[in-house]
Amino acid sequence: MVILGISGSLRADSHNGRLLRAAAAEVPDGVRFELWGGMRDVPPYDEDLDTAEPPVEVARLRDAIARADALLIATPEYNSSIPGCLKNAIDWASRPYGKNSFARKPSAVIGASPGLIGTAVAQQHLRSLLGYCNSPQMNAPEAYIHFTPGLIDAEARVTNDSTEAFLRKFMEELHAFVVRVYTVLPRNA
Repeated sequence: MVILGISGSLRADSHNGRLLRAAAAEVPDGVRFELWGGMRDVPPYDEDLDTAEPPVEVARLRDAIARADALLIATPEYNSSIPGCLKNAIDWASRPYGKNSFARKPSAVIGASPGLIGTAVAQQHLRSLLGYCNSPQMNAPEAYIHFTPGLIDAEARVTNDSTEAFLRKFMEELHAFVVRVYTVLPRNA
């Protein structure tokens, strides 16, 4: 099983990038975690460019999603919503009509923020978008990570035992969720 991690942040050393790298260390046996790192290079959505040969980074995004068995999207929260770059990537990957990369692709949402409620509001917005894009979503457990200084170090090691245990359980639940989805919605159906 391949889980593709997508960070909604453009910042090189973002909290959500660290969170995804930490999640990668907690995947169960038999799961490979890949981190997609091209968010910065995705151009603004333009239907005129959405042709048989879309911009290179758009093609890479669509291909990465197509190759993955599931998605784990980590979103920051900006003004009580998701960042514009993440919405833009979703717009590209869900188009053109009939080629929605998210359709029937299991997904989960996570996020880290210095704020006490993590990224709760942004995650709800992201879940709404993924629902519209027909992506089956893991609804529980929810993961609103209060990112405190040193929580995840530069090597993506979680320094708090309870947060590390929670993240491990979250990744186990994601694995089990993906297995259940593909039991009900076989990939070739």
